[in-house]
Amino acid sequence: MKIHIAAKENSEIRFIVEGIEPSFANEFRRIMTSEIPTMAVEFVDFVKNDSALNDEIVANRLGQVPLTFDKSYNLPKECKCDGKGCSLCQVRMTLKKKGPAVVYSGDLKSSAKDVTPVFDRSPITELFENQEIEFEAIASLGLGKDHTKWQGAIVGYSNLFDAKSKASEMKLCDNHMFHVKGVKGTRVDPVDCSLCKSLNEDGDEFKPVEDSFLFTVETASGLSPEEIITESVGILEDKLKDFDKSLKKLK
Repeated sequence: MKIHIAAKENSEIRFIVEGIEPSFANEFRRIMTSEIPTMAVEFVDFVKNDSALNDEIVANRLGQVPLTFDKSYNLPKECKCDGKGCSLCQVRMTLKKKGPAVVYSGDLKSSAKDVTPVFDRSPITELFENQEIEFEAIASLGLGKDHTKWQGAIVGYSNLFDAKSKASEMKLCDNHMFHVKGVKGTRVDPVDCSLCKSLNEDGDEFKPVEDSFLFTVETASGLSPEEIITESVGILEDKLKDFDKSLKKLK
């Protein structure tokens, strides 16, 4: 197996993995999207809501606000309090505002300094003259497989390709992916490929490499792409160890 970074930004990483099966690639994607614990608002208790949006819609919007968090927090079902709620698995957040004004995620006041909205300018609702909103929210860790508000990242992957063509035809690539020398073309960066298939239409050989994949990981939570990938590797490793133990018991 070979792994290398193809592109990197603050909220997104693209990396190439060579020498794996499609089933492995899909399982890795599923772990990154659904099994990484992240922090999100789960319960909202409204004191007052005069906005045009009903309580359910406001609560749903609050749940979609990505929150930063410290790794010391526990999943409620794994906490010593047995999920009843304590400072090790829950954080209280409050908001009180009067119109006319737009209510933003940055207006949330957290009881913990390490749990705050990733983005301060995410709109929640709008208040007009003499309208007010006040509520208390409880944020906790959760998994994306239980609800999308806990989805840690947006992950996609595709096969790399193997292209062979003449230099004159390589120049047809709109993204200028190929470095042309003489009559031959050499692939430069598969990240730039938009899979437009324009080379196929010209009769070129353009085939996917079955054991090589380009992953795109964009964070949708308070975790960085690097943290999401690292935690996913650990979870996958634990799954394989558990499977190995179960398999040995059958012998």
